[in-house]
Amino acid sequence: MAGNGREPVAGAAARAVGAVKTYGRGETEVRALDGVDVTFDTGKLTTIMGPSGSGKSTLMHCMAGLDELTEGQTFIGDTELGTLNERELTLLRRRQVGFIFQAYNLLPTLTAVENMTLPIALAGEEPDGEWLAEVVDAVGLADRLTHRPNELSGGQQQRVAVARALVSRPRIIFADEPTGNLDSRTGAEVLEFLRRASDQLAQTIVMVTHDAGAASYSDRIVFLNDGRVVDEMREPTVDGVLDKVRAIGA
Repeated sequence: MAGNGREPVAGAAARAVGAVKTYGRGETEVRALDGVDVTFDTGKLTTIMGPSGSGKSTLMHCMAGLDELTEGQTFIGDTELGTLNERELTLLRRRQVGFIFQAYNLLPTLTAVENMTLPIALAGEEPDGEWLAEVVDAVGLADRLTHRPNELSGGQQQRVAVARALVSRPRIIFADEPTGNLDSRTGAEVLEFLRRASDQLAQTIVMVTHDAGAASYSDRIVFLNDGRVVDEMREPTVDGVLDKVRAIGA
């Protein structure tokens, strides 16, 4: 951690310093985040775990600039999100942040490749053809590019969503329960691709999940409870994750 929060941290794709998020006031106040300090390393796949209500999604949304902190700071690279106006924040999310959600959020009238490149098209830009080809090859959808979502399996649709997040070469991708709607075999396919994206494409990924099997694909797990970071684990195994989850009551 940087001492005053403003000094760049080498190798950090994103970080939070003293992050506090409250909802409501007085007796109804809920402290969703309670002084969180955390750094997400460049090129690594990090998972956030914790019990329901522990602050997992709140932390991710604040780190991604989708929600504002009550106190503290969040950074993407060296940029403090709290210093940006709405337009600057929109541009940062468009250019530096990718999102993968439990719902695929694909447009049904567009083909797979059109869905993949939609964020770039909305920005009035052209995709890097060489990078697009590399991403398409990595997700294994070269023979499905002209298919629309209703012609794709659930796993294929989620891989389109993953490719869409990768195509703009974001600094960091936030994935919220990305395998939550998938069966175990299809979920494993998506997780293996996220693992390859980190290893082979040097993509930074932060994933929220409640599933120990999914978490075992990550380089590091950050455990939250009651809005605080209570532990972490590197090079996790399924058994190790389950033991930790039981210990913190997740």
